[in-house]
Amino acid sequence: MAPSAMSRQADWTRSLSEAQPVPYWLEDPGKPHPEPALTGADTCDLLVVGGGYSGLWTALCAKERDPGRDVVLLEGHEVGWAASGRNGGFCAASLTHGLPNGLARWPEEIHRLQELGRRNLDEIEAAVDRHGIDCEFERTGEIDVATETYQAWELRDWHQDLERQGLADDIEFLDADAVRAQVNSPTFEAGLWDRRGVAMLNPAKLAWGLKQACLALGVRVYEHTPALALKAYGAGMAVRTPYGSVRARQVALATNIFPNLLKRVRAYTVPVYDYALMTEPLTAEQLGAIGWKNRQGLGDSANQFHYFRLSADNRILWGGYDAIHHYGGRVRREYDDRPETYAKLAGHFFSCFPQLEGVRFTHAWGGAIDTCSRFSAFFGTAHQGKVAYAAGYTGLGVGATRFGADVMLDLLAGEETERTRLEMVRKKPLPFPPEPFAWTGIALTKWSLARADAHGGRRNLWLRAMDRLGLGFDS
Repeated sequence: MAPSAMSRQADWTRSLSEAQPVPYWLEDPGKPHPEPALTGADTCDLLVVGGGYSGLWTALCAKERDPGRDVVLLEGHEVGWAASGRNGGFCAASLTHGLPNGLARWPEEIHRLQELGRRNLDEIEAAVDRHGIDCEFERTGEIDVATETYQAWELRDWHQDLERQGLADDIEFLDADAVRAQVNSPTFEAGLWDRRGVAMLNPAKLAWGLKQACLALGVRVYEHTPALALKAYGAGMAVRTPYGSVRARQVALATNIFPNLLKRVRAYTVPVYDYALMTEPLTAEQLGAIGWKNRQGLGDSANQFHYFRLSADNRILWGGYDAIHHYGGRVRREYDDRPETYAKLAGHFFSCFPQLEGVRFTHAWGGAIDTCSRFSAFFGTAHQGKVAYAAGYTGLGVGATRFGADVMLDLLAGEETERTRLEMVRKKPLPFPPEPFAWTGIALTKWSLARADAHGGRRNLWLRAMDRLGLGFDS
């Protein structure tokens, strides 16, 4: 390594010297105390398993649909402690992990899916206001930025294609000057600004606020209460916990990356570890150097992409790029901390914003999310319709989990709705193969994606084959 490169790397690593290996959002003095664990037996109309966004929205929407419904929510640790409390805080209208993925998979339904997604985001905004949830909600949109010339051409062509198909509402193409007028990085060559389709928020405060809203409506929430087993019990279902059990008429499973109580669902998801950094608060001078007056979220256009945004106190969250899958799909606490990825991310940050030289990172963290082979959520029922489930959100669950909650409630009600009629809801993705084939295929896909980024976006034979099969791996 050349001396200048070594010096730059030393600067990057020094920026991490005081970073705490905990999620910034969860290190909050306002964090609520957990509810007591379940002891003994309980009964209810609807049992929700999982205290992340998926479970919280399901419990809340169930009570809003029918205030008389008796609802219990079980959380194995504490509400919002996992992916729901540590993510980037991008609340997107997209239900399909972005418009390109949705258009490729469900072209006949894409206009309906886009409309349902916009409506879902509107309903999230309304719920935040209705329940007084202080989660720093800002509907500022998101800019997809090009950092290579070929990406700039692809964004321009994509925007023109969207205009032809009537899908470009509130989406604006920005050339290099226009995008740098929004956020000033010498690496930006173009951008697509989705002005209304994404909101920025504090993810932990959203989870805690949803919990409080559930409690206020009468949901009984038990924390530190893992669900150990699910079985039929008379006309309903029963779930066993360490110190007790719950008998319920219906059950909604909202555990996402954690092992589903229905074993046949587990093959549809694999865990992916995602990592992020948070800077110290920027000074007025530092903010002025990069612009960013409109506070949009940003993501770059590479296969191995970064996502970044401003917090309420003007820190920059910088995450993504590495998507780590461990052999056998293991989920372990020690995987949450990965210094080699933090160093890589820090280097990328200062390449993007060289004018912020000297800024230090205060927090560095990671954790598992679930992904499926089509990148977006899938749904289903079991036990003669008494159990519903949703999983596979692949990193865009901040917004889509509310839609998923409505789908699960529709399925449990046995109703045919505009949601349950969707092909996206009716059909499942392809399951992942068993090991060692899953790990080998994912590793080859990751290598191929990195190679494509380094060679003008050209996809090799393996990626083209995966495209034809509708398979993928993403974070």
